[in-house]
Amino acid sequence: MTLTELRYIVTLAQEQHFGRAADRCYVSQPTLSIAVKKLEDELGVALFERTKSRVQPTPLGEQIVAQAHLVLEQTAAIKDLADAGKDQLSSPLSVGAIFTIGPYLLPKFIPHLQQLASKMPLYVEEGYTHNLRKKLRNGELDVIIVALPFVEPDVVTQALYEEPFVVLMPKDHPLAAKEQVDQADLSHEQLLLLGEGHCFRDQVLTTCPSVQHASEASANSSNVRTAAEGSSLETLRHMVASGLGLTILPASAAESSLYSSDVLVTRPFTEPSPSRTVALAWRASFPRHKAIDALRTAIKACRH
Repeated sequence: MTLTELRYIVTLAQEQHFGRAADRCYVSQPTLSIAVKKLEDELGVALFERTKSRVQPTPLGEQIVAQAHLVLEQTAAIKDLADAGKDQLSSPLSVGAIFTIGPYLLPKFIPHLQQLASKMPLYVEEGYTHNLRKKLRNGELDVIIVALPFVEPDVVTQALYEEPFVVLMPKDHPLAAKEQVDQADLSHEQLLLLGEGHCFRDQVLTTCPSVQHASEASANSSNVRTAAEGSSLETLRHMVASGLGLTILPASAAESSLYSSDVLVTRPFTEPSPSRTVALAWRASFPRHKAIDALRTAIKACRH
């Protein structure tokens, strides 16, 4: 039994699909499948039920996967303790960021971080909040950049900054004539939202009551349109440019655009403006406090 095999079964239990689990573990599907079978043979029990459509843990398999999860967390803690005896700004730092923050924040803070910690290589990964949460707990990531609320046992969360939302629209849209947009102005507009799984979608629905109401009524109305699952803010931007409707973006995403102001424009909301709080989260056991401090300083520097 190896840590690699334990990581395989934990990932397979999460994905319930050999192909996706193999991709997450950066191995081929046969390699993962053989390793899981080898572990089952060693333990003398079936850990997973296999069908044509899905793979799911057996009742006993669920217990073993849960224990494997704890083992991986403890392994990460051991690595953290070992790192504490090293130069905290010379070892690689693994940073995760949600999809609606990473592309717009990373290019800004990385140059600042290189100045503060030139010997600290940076590994960067983007993902959904729930995936980053798992990788943080497993020790695959050292720190993640997420939007609050974010609550996880034994994880420290620290707010970085507040980011307002803006409305993106074609330049010739009637609302473009206004300096600010009221949330009520959107109640009869064709509004484009990210698909399920994106936390920014939930943030928009939570902070914009009129959008929430329109979304709840979307079964009987075509006012709110959800972009395809797995789409991005850039996909929404292209859809707005093509004339399909309006969308709501975080301010950082609005600042970065391939479209000129002759095509697309943004307008702020009237106060109180909907917004999100961007934060850092790291394991309480993570000992490289100087690395976290450098990351925090670099992010705040690029915000001024």
